[in-house]
Amino acid sequence: MQDNRKTKREFGAKKEKKEFESSLLGLARVIRMTAGGRRFRFRAVMVMGNKKGKIGLGVAKGKDVAQAVEKATLKAKKNLIEIPIKEETIAHRVEAKFGAARILLKPQTKGRGLVAGGTVRVICTLAGIKNISSKVIGKTRNKINNAKATLMALEKLKPENLPASRSDEQQTVNNEQQTVNNEQSL
Repeated sequence: MQDNRKTKREFGAKKEKKEFESSLLGLARVIRMTAGGRRFRFRAVMVMGNKKGKIGLGVAKGKDVAQAVEKATLKAKKNLIEIPIKEETIAHRVEAKFGAARILLKPQTKGRGLVAGGTVRVICTLAGIKNISSKVIGKTRNKINNAKATLMALEKLKPENLPASRSDEQQTVNNEQQTVNNEQSL
């Protein structure tokens, strides 16, 4: 005789779809010297993105690897930024500097692919940018500084539908006011 009761697995079998993907950029053992000797901790660097224009970076330390990764993941989720992506690339050329790291990001035509190395490649993949060219100009190979410089460069991107700068907006408002004043004086 077959049992018609649902098991726990079948009853709550709603599969949660992950909205964000994450990647471990770096894991390091760090040491703090005390009078009693060395104290070991672990530092984790996590990047989290949804491949639709949201990306975040988290750096955290913990007593063991699992704790450091969990804390870094929570920090990355808190520090999410939105990036304007246009036709699977960025809107314009952008450069940023953080510490000794300097990053240059350039848009590419469709089909060119992701021409980036290391940290920049991971960040652009998780952000959903498929066609981009980048260059690490700085003299450092520090992954944290390169990641922060890349995020600063992506933050500088302006959406295509907004005016280039605040001064352009102000100038159009001033021109409209002048035409209204000229019409009133006639």
